[in-house]
Amino acid sequence: MASIPLLRPYFLPTPIPKTLSPLSLRPRPIFSPLPTPKPQNAAVLTRMSKNPSSSSHPPSTDRLISITAYALPFFNSLQYGRFLFTQYPSLAHLFNPIIPFLSLYRSIPYASFLAFFALYLGLVRNPSFNHYVRFNAMQAVTLDVLLVLPLLLQRIFSPGRAGLGFRVMVWSHNFIFLFAVLCFVYSVGSCVLGRTPYLPFVADAASRQI
Repeated sequence: MASIPLLRPYFLPTPIPKTLSPLSLRPRPIFSPLPTPKPQNAAVLTRMSKNPSSSSHPPSTDRLISITAYALPFFNSLQYGRFLFTQYPSLAHLFNPIIPFLSLYRSIPYASFLAFFALYLGLVRNPSFNHYVRFNAMQAVTLDVLLVLPLLLQRIFSPGRAGLGFRVMVWSHNFIFLFAVLCFVYSVGSCVLGRTPYLPFVADAASRQI
């Protein structure tokens, strides 16, 4: 029994140090509560609502109107492909299905000017349409304006039908035609999928006007 007094100090209560308070000895929760989410800024919410990519897919009517808007610069860009059509006749066969629509478009007097103002005043400046339709219409209008500039330069400098100036004109026409066709295919494909196409050299200028 001589070992009992030796074990007795281990069963005595341990005194609380003076530096620790009773509150510090309380058990801490294992899981801390999640932080309360901060409300988003009103400007951020407004920008997200105006951004077409952050919204849901546009309805089919808006997509169809946007596709129709891109037909204006596409029809006006076909005149730049005459050198490629002459050099590669098989390339012209790819555009045979749109010949009836192109003939109807060119049979209307001042069809290009009427379509231009119809897009700009009827869609771009019409607040009844959403941002998706107005942005695509503004891109189509901007691209159509850019397609007019090479013709103005051609009339000013008149490169002729031979020489270096003529070759530069042929190369520029081929490049403009291929660029316009790629923009049309990309824009139509994006509108079919419900996405917003962003054309190079055009999207920034169009977004400033909306």
